[in-house]
Amino acid sequence: MRRREKYDAIVVGSGISGGWAAKELCEKGLRTIVLEAGRDIVPSKDYVEHVQPWQVKFRGRGDRARLEREQPVQRRCYACDEYGSKFFVNDLENPYSTDEGKPFDWLRGRQVGGRSIMWGRQVYRLSDLDFEANLKDGHGVDWPIRYADIAPWYDHVERFIGITGNPEGLPQLPDGQFLPPMELNCVEQHVRDALQRTWGRDRVLTIGRAAILTKVHNGRAACHYCGPCERGCITHSYFNSIGSTLPAAKKTGRLTVRPDSVVAEVLHDSATRRARGVRVIDGNTLEEFEVEGRLVFLCASALESARLLLNSSSSDYPDGLANSSGELGRNLMDHTMGGAARGRIDGFLDKTTFGRRPNGVYVPRFRNVKEQHKGFLRGYGFQGGAGRDSWWSRGAEAGFGAEFKESLLEPGGWSMGLYGFGECLPNPDNRITIDPELKDKWGIPALRISCAWGENEKAQLQDMSVTAAEMLEAAGAKDINAYVDDNPPGKTIHEMGTARMGRDPKTSVLNGWNQAWDVENLFMTDGACMASSGNQNPSITYMALTARAVDHAVELIKRNEL
Repeated sequence: MRRREKYDAIVVGSGISGGWAAKELCEKGLRTIVLEAGRDIVPSKDYVEHVQPWQVKFRGRGDRARLEREQPVQRRCYACDEYGSKFFVNDLENPYSTDEGKPFDWLRGRQVGGRSIMWGRQVYRLSDLDFEANLKDGHGVDWPIRYADIAPWYDHVERFIGITGNPEGLPQLPDGQFLPPMELNCVEQHVRDALQRTWGRDRVLTIGRAAILTKVHNGRAACHYCGPCERGCITHSYFNSIGSTLPAAKKTGRLTVRPDSVVAEVLHDSATRRARGVRVIDGNTLEEFEVEGRLVFLCASALESARLLLNSSSSDYPDGLANSSGELGRNLMDHTMGGAARGRIDGFLDKTTFGRRPNGVYVPRFRNVKEQHKGFLRGYGFQGGAGRDSWWSRGAEAGFGAEFKESLLEPGGWSMGLYGFGECLPNPDNRITIDPELKDKWGIPALRISCAWGENEKAQLQDMSVTAAEMLEAAGAKDINAYVDDNPPGKTIHEMGTARMGRDPKTSVLNGWNQAWDVENLFMTDGACMASSGNQNPSITYMALTARAVDHAVELIKRNEL
């Protein structure tokens, strides 16, 4: 007989959406347990943002033999280095398979806080251009919500976490609740002005919208521009669940966080047709126990949450729990990235930057906004920035002595880069299934991932490199290098869409409240719920949908409907 624990609500995952679920549930009066598969994190010990290369054994580059052996997939992320590799999973313990010729980089973090510790912190709202796209061009299913449904929840989230940004009044990129923006440097301002002269408001360069504080906010300090945010931030100046949502939930006295708790299965009650809880494996002892709850929120990430349901099959749901539609695991999406250009900007040698601004510039989508492009559907945006060459660019030069080292301190010329991120169309053939043989360290069947870019995504990437180059040319850049990086799906770390929302239970897994059609007390609010990807960084949408779903679930409880 397994040991059992009971709570009002169960949250699986402690990252961006899991932290928000915990905060909202606890603040609305529910005793909530957060089950995290990985270890606990102590910021004062685990965060290493101010550790210098000469203070670590491999000078920051890491033990490449160990990384190749234990983290061959994770090491493909820039943040998985000697400082940050501990925040990424061991690939030997967490295997997955892919179809031949279809590589997929599944980059994961298993610890309290999840990937909210290492995320890029860029936050851009979706607009009705995104919410209406499926209906208009026939790819995927119509979103069951529109911008007006989620806008108040974007506001709610942004007011709490703190977003730096500049309002631009663009319909395809709605403005939000902004703290003072970070500043564009002189060359970025020069490029912005050039785009204004050439394209007016059709192509706009703005400072990135980022979940980083530019002033004291909710007890957290303003950013001090040290730079390596992906190693953790001891001042909590950027949003993650450890520094923001989980502490807010803890203040209520209703939160229990259980690290090293690997959820293996959602337990379904055939009589009530509801989830009664989850089966959990202790990550260290392998002891199994059950946690029961009135509500279950899956916030483990798009792939892990869908994997959990696929592994929760029964006589009622032989193809996975909540999968009467057959859509569970299908329509996997990630953002394309890598159509880009970089060029030299002459002049401005009397100016340089101070500190390391943890943010770049953003050029919002301009393709297929006013008129249809003949080469592809949907659109893309650019991230990037300008800077002066540093000693890194001279690292291979021969030389020694005080005079040589002093010369390395002199900054070089300016260059500007724009790097594209594009929308991926929903495609039912891009999917995940359970591998029939492969299991993880805890004996849980692993995923098989089958995902590839289509012709629409490839056409976008080529167009990105062309438009990036023409924008730099308009700003007077020289020696422009336009290119397309060959990044596989998964590399952008924006995976989504495996349990999409919809209007019809025959063609979707979730309704318009992130509630499973088949299991009414089961909610999924991470990237799994997305019906389309947009081209914007999606995390702010997950957070807003989570807060909205909790509010709805609690209202159902108050009305005795759950």
